[in-house]
Amino acid sequence: MSIAISSILLMSVARIWQILAHINLAPILWRSGDIVLALSLASILFGLSTLLYRFWPLYHRSVDAYIEPVVANLGWCDLIWLGLLPGIAEELLFRGIMLPAFGSNLLAVFCSSLIFGILHLRSWQYWPYFLIATLMSIVLAYTMILSKNLLVPILTHILLNLVSCLFWKYQKIKVL
Repeated sequence: MSIAISSILLMSVARIWQILAHINLAPILWRSGDIVLALSLASILFGLSTLLYRFWPLYHRSVDAYIEPVVANLGWCDLIWLGLLPGIAEELLFRGIMLPAFGSNLLAVFCSSLIFGILHLRSWQYWPYFLIATLMSIVLAYTMILSKNLLVPILTHILLNLVSCLFWKYQKIKVL
C-alpha cells in the first residue's frame, strides 16, 4: 500500500510541476529500437548491480537494508506492482518533468540524479545504495536525453526493479 501511496504522491508532484511550469512531458514512443535499448540497459545495470552485490559487502548490506522491509512480506504478484508503480512514477517525475525543468543539460542530469539518489537514501549508513541509485539515475537521464523517449528510462526502471526484487526474494528463499 505504501508503494501505491508514494507513487501517487510522486505522480501528483510531477503533474502539478508540469502544469505550473508549463513543461511538456517527453514523448513515450513504442519504437522497437528503444525497447531493445531499454531491455539491454536493464540487463547491463542489473548485471553490474549483481556484481557489486556479490563483491562489495557494504553495498550488499545496503541493498538488503533497503529492499528487505519492502519486499520480504510481498507475494509474487505484488512484486509486479513494485516494479511498475515506482518505475513509472519516478521516471515521470525525475526524467519526464525534473530533467527538462532543470534544462536537460549536464547540470540538470547531475541535480535530478542527486535528488533521485537522496530519495533512495534510508540513512547515511547505507550510502552505497544512494551512490549506485544516483549513478543509475545518471545513466537513465542520459538515455532519456539521447533517445528523446521517456519510454526508455521507464521500461528500464520497471525491468530493473522487477528483476532485482524477484532475484533478491528468490535468493532469500533459497537460503532459508
